[in-house]
Amino acid sequence: MRIRRIFDKRTWPLWVSFWLPLLIMTGYFIYRQMAPFGSSSLLTVDLGQQYVDLFAYFRHTLLHDPSALFYSFSKTIGGEMVGVWAYYLMSPFNLIYLLFPGTSITTGIFIVTVLKYGFAGLAFAWLLTKTNTQKGWLVPTFSTAYALMGWMVANQLNMIWLDTTAILPLVVLGLERLFKTGKVRWFAGWLAVMLIDNYYMGYMVILFSCLYWLYGATKYWQNFKTFGQHLLKFAWGGLLAVALSAWLLLPTFWALMQSKAQYNVTKLHWKFEYAPWKMLAKFVTGSFNFEQMPAGQPNFYIAWLVLFAFILYFLRKQPKWSVKISVLLVTTVLVLSFCYEPLDLLWHADQFPVWYPYRFSFVFCFWIVWIGAQALTQKLTINWWQGSIMFGLAAALFGTVYLNLKHVSYINHPNLLITIGLAAVSLVLLLVPKQNRMIYHLIALLLVATDMSINVVASLNNISYVSQSEFGNYTAALDKTVNQIKASDSSFYRVGKTFTRTKDDPMQAAYNGADHFSSTFESIIPNFFGSIGQPDGDGVVTYSNGTLITDSLLDMRYFMTKTIPASQSDNANYNRYIPVTSTKPDLAHYQKKAQLSNSEATTYQNPYALGLGFAASDNILHLKVAKTTGDPIARQELIYQTLANRSTTGLISAENFDQVVFQNVKQVTTLTGAVVNKKDLAKTGSIYFKFTPKTNDSYYITLGSNLTTANASYYINGKELQQYPTYRHTIAVNVATNSKGKTVTFGIQMKKTSLWLQNFTLYKLNNSQFKQSAQTLQQSPWQLTQHSNRKLTGTINIKQQHQVLMTTIPYSAGWHATVDGKAVSTKKVINTFVAVPLSKGKHTVTLTYRPPYLVAGLSLSGIAAVGTVAWFTLKRRKH
Repeated sequence: MRIRRIFDKRTWPLWVSFWLPLLIMTGYFIYRQMAPFGSSSLLTVDLGQQYVDLFAYFRHTLLHDPSALFYSFSKTIGGEMVGVWAYYLMSPFNLIYLLFPGTSITTGIFIVTVLKYGFAGLAFAWLLTKTNTQKGWLVPTFSTAYALMGWMVANQLNMIWLDTTAILPLVVLGLERLFKTGKVRWFAGWLAVMLIDNYYMGYMVILFSCLYWLYGATKYWQNFKTFGQHLLKFAWGGLLAVALSAWLLLPTFWALMQSKAQYNVTKLHWKFEYAPWKMLAKFVTGSFNFEQMPAGQPNFYIAWLVLFAFILYFLRKQPKWSVKISVLLVTTVLVLSFCYEPLDLLWHADQFPVWYPYRFSFVFCFWIVWIGAQALTQKLTINWWQGSIMFGLAAALFGTVYLNLKHVSYINHPNLLITIGLAAVSLVLLLVPKQNRMIYHLIALLLVATDMSINVVASLNNISYVSQSEFGNYTAALDKTVNQIKASDSSFYRVGKTFTRTKDDPMQAAYNGADHFSSTFESIIPNFFGSIGQPDGDGVVTYSNGTLITDSLLDMRYFMTKTIPASQSDNANYNRYIPVTSTKPDLAHYQKKAQLSNSEATTYQNPYALGLGFAASDNILHLKVAKTTGDPIARQELIYQTLANRSTTGLISAENFDQVVFQNVKQVTTLTGAVVNKKDLAKTGSIYFKFTPKTNDSYYITLGSNLTTANASYYINGKELQQYPTYRHTIAVNVATNSKGKTVTFGIQMKKTSLWLQNFTLYKLNNSQFKQSAQTLQQSPWQLTQHSNRKLTGTINIKQQHQVLMTTIPYSAGWHATVDGKAVSTKKVINTFVAVPLSKGKHTVTLTYRPPYLVAGLSLSGIAAVGTVAWFTLKRRKH
């Protein structure tokens, strides 16, 4: 009986709506040989460079290390995690990853992706059936068009957003019930689910809900009294949703104020961002490629049968003209939002997206399908005059696109012809008389499924993916090396490396590193990393240019470097799956650990690592350091020597090159800051900077942000410099160590006609003085007796007056300190780190992290939940 009930005439459209888009996408992925069905994977762009590592972190946290829930030292050198969870990891689908360890997580991603397509179709079908908008085969017809919409296909790699397509129809169903029955709970409940699942998409759903309410108020208009009641209930439902999700939203809001909110746009431009007609090309199938990801037009392709249904809404007698005007106004606002800068900025919370523009286009797709579903009746037939208008509009659209085809790189003639054919068949289907509706309903479903499937293939065939072996081999090698280090040393330390697959490798392999990439990244870390010569950006850092000083300061106790047998030293293809991104001769000063090495990676131990905390001069409390401007090498010297209470000059010295050879480049006498130009523009221009070290000290060359691989190629002794390619501030490159008497040549090969030698300077580190300073700072370490991601306890012996416990824990209001059991205030030093002033003697110091506003958020959500339950309980008793 239960099986019959599940598959009865009322529920089978729901099941078809779930399985049809799921099977279409599964079929396509199998065709593309995605794991577990082949050698490829779904990993591409952010999914391959960021999300997969966060999913691995999600799995490790829930199964092995719950202390990383609120804070993690795998997030660069340490960072809050509530913001990361709220943006990336709150989807219930993520629980599926618990079943897929290690390299098999790509299979979990496959399953989660197709399930999200299926649930998007199911949710829209639920909305159609519960509102009696459609029934029978037309339910999966419209739900398939929605589930496979252009936004979904273009953004499936941003799978953290995809839940929205399943929740939005339920939020709208809640709004419909609010208008029809006056009940708020469905709207408030599903909106709260949306905000908890992903607050960023939830913000867009709130904006759309406001537009939808204006439409609904017109559609269900009775009088001003009911209008006011609906308005109050809508406001109450929204506030209740926010209150129920406050336990996550309040600490997340605080996290955003430390990170993403600091990059808000401060000046509006009241202008159109591009010629609006360009959007018309997005109604052509396959109107998406890689170039559209960083900057393009909105993705909203919808099956042409559904587009004609949307047009039909305005051509029918019903509904009344006031409702049609409200639909037209909402549509106009959405369309203008795609091209008018202030509205675009509003949808993106006052920040222009970094890649993936017009992220809110899913609401436009929903709107088109939802309005179309209300217009197309079971007869599936239109009048000839209606068909003529549709034909005229379609012809005008295709004519405009054809005439401007050379201006849109993502459209080609075959796809345009295919789309014209699909539109023609759709229009004919609507025009012809129908004797057997069932057959035509099935034809309509087949037509829409075919239309959307063609768009899937035409769009995603333009995208390349990471192979399963490329991801799997690297991940296995990284895990193996990290596990060897962990097995030999269970204390707290950080691990650096000279190779990189992604900036979130530490989260993938669950170790304390120094790299990170996320949208909720506290700005103080990129600012600090940029100031000491590391590649950084908004939301990203890569510790690829550590010096002896920074390795010591940041407690980089171990370093992993790619193992390259002598027989393969000149083989560029050897182990290509481990890409080297750092040149580090300084490893010669570290101890090679044979027992921790393997065929993929060699591990070195740094004898100068200072630990997470150590006694240092309290002069550091008063040191003022510029955030990113100036010389990173001089800044390193100033910080390190101030901590050691030694002279802040003499550790680092600027050196001259012994010889500079210009080949097809006009000579200059001053190098740093000079602009060099080619002589013969048709030939290669090269400069060779030569010096012969008189000591075995470490040498570094600084490269300004103009000196990137886009402008030139760089070589050390004839071999190409291994360097992470993207940086926006001056970096420090380790070019020599233990090279006394050996000529070192740094070569630059110009890629353009001129080159600015921005901040190009050679420096020498006095290794002897460095070792003395390191020994001074190692005298009184903070010896940790207990450590987790959110609580650290240890003892320290302060041997001198005017010292502090200096840590390399990034400063945050969430860190709370106790000294010998008594609460004390922490200090923020060099704009970045936590320090604790201490008196002379032995002390036990504990640092505990509590997410700011978490208690306040839990209290507000608790009050809202208890109040809601009490309200419904009292209401039921009255009835």
